[in-house]
Amino acid sequence: MSILFYNANFISMSSQPHFDSVFVEDGIIKALGSYAQIESLKTNQTKMVNLEGNTVLPSFLDSHSHFVGVAYSFLQVSLENCSNFQEIIDTITAYITNNKIAPEQWVVAMGYDHTLLKENDHPDRLLLDKISDTHPIALQHKSGHFGVFNTKALEILNVTAETKPPQGGVIHFENSQPTGFMEETAFIDYIKKVPQPDPHSLLSACKKAQDKYASYGITTVQEGMFSSMMIPLYTTLAKQNILYLDVVGYMDAADYSKTMQEFENNIGKYKNHFKINGFKIFLDGSPQGRTAWMRQPYKRIKQTDDANYCGNGVLTDEQVFQRVKIAYDNNLQIIAHCNGDKACDQYISALEKLQNATNYTTDFKPVMIHAQFLGVDQIQRVKSLGIIPSFFVAHVYHWGDIHIKNFGFETASQISPLATATQNDIPFTLHTDSPVIEPNLLESVWCAVTRKTKQGVHLGETQSISVYDALLAITKNVAIQYGEQDKKGTIEIGKNADFVILDSNPLTVKPDDILNIKILATIKDGKSVFVSD
Repeated sequence: MSILFYNANFISMSSQPHFDSVFVEDGIIKALGSYAQIESLKTNQTKMVNLEGNTVLPSFLDSHSHFVGVAYSFLQVSLENCSNFQEIIDTITAYITNNKIAPEQWVVAMGYDHTLLKENDHPDRLLLDKISDTHPIALQHKSGHFGVFNTKALEILNVTAETKPPQGGVIHFENSQPTGFMEETAFIDYIKKVPQPDPHSLLSACKKAQDKYASYGITTVQEGMFSSMMIPLYTTLAKQNILYLDVVGYMDAADYSKTMQEFENNIGKYKNHFKINGFKIFLDGSPQGRTAWMRQPYKRIKQTDDANYCGNGVLTDEQVFQRVKIAYDNNLQIIAHCNGDKACDQYISALEKLQNATNYTTDFKPVMIHAQFLGVDQIQRVKSLGIIPSFFVAHVYHWGDIHIKNFGFETASQISPLATATQNDIPFTLHTDSPVIEPNLLESVWCAVTRKTKQGVHLGETQSISVYDALLAITKNVAIQYGEQDKKGTIEIGKNADFVILDSNPLTVKPDDILNIKILATIKDGKSVFVSD
């Protein structure tokens, strides 16, 4: 099937000159230029698509998020709009009542942010017990790094006064009893034990998750931590051909052998729109939650705060090296969650050790996920190893004001050092870590350019970048990160016909107006996967 897209302002994100028309055949770009130059290629069967003068970019590519996490968000109680503990109680209570949730059935809520609550603290099991003592209840923090269980849930999970947390995790106690609040690997391990939704509901949620990504102009999505628990779901997604967006998975480096066996035909290549690209490791926590691993101490906010507290690492140096080597030995990519500069240093050091011990080349393309406080002094080491930083730059807006409190203005202003990376010709990417925030990559572009916090503070203006460079970080550079630059990321002959159609040109509008740009349609392999109302 052939399609002629015409009458548009195509921005190729490559060295291609301006053109207004693209000819597509079987989902692949066959020609581009002016309408007069390529109209001779059309036949009686060619579909003609008039884009009415709108702006067209290569579709946006998600460099890090959690696809199944976004799907789960459709099956959980949203606490996004709760501003205090009572509203959390009221929201969950209403959900149980309105949905006639039977006693003993789990209730999972997500999206609370203690930094935005009136109490400026995390809930505990006693608060959740006010909602129900018969329903097991789990609350997941907006960051995904913390959570709370009520007493019923703790009983089912067998968390007692004698329970020891896993490496890198914290279980909080008061009077020798668990408070229900857990941090990092402790919460992550226990939330995995919560029963899964029924298969029909979960498959339906996966369809909704794809629709959400597509509505933001995204055609390639990441599964940022593929655990063996997801094998049945992805097997069903493949058998039923449910995926229409490309999904790139990264296995838990501590739990990968079964996944590699089950998806051996998906290793490094797409099958049914899914591929396994490598391994994922966690090296620290979150800066807004004060668990990111820093070289310098956090500012004291409460009198009880330890003046020497720098956060904590998750793995030992040797464990990081062994996981990096697993990826290298399997000829697969590794991505590492590093928020604090100390965690960044641990990752860089492990890769330097690997470089000294092997025939390492920059083709390995390790990825540093979040890279929030990657130090300017660490940039050259990043470049020499071919590390691709994937910056969560939207933190500037969503939590920039909290970072100023936690680190002071000078340190906070160096979060996501995009300008330094640009000056050093490092092909970085931008991501949203959805479901932490919406998969709105245009918001990330706006953050990268304006660096405004919610309170309107300009945080690190010297690290601002141009709109064009920010767009590269959600298109061409992501294709490089995934090793798919021959198929995606730019509008060029021979590449996939993956486009996003916008009502305004982000290169010409005022920076603040980038947030107002409307996505009119998303095209995957020449076919519409989203059209706005």
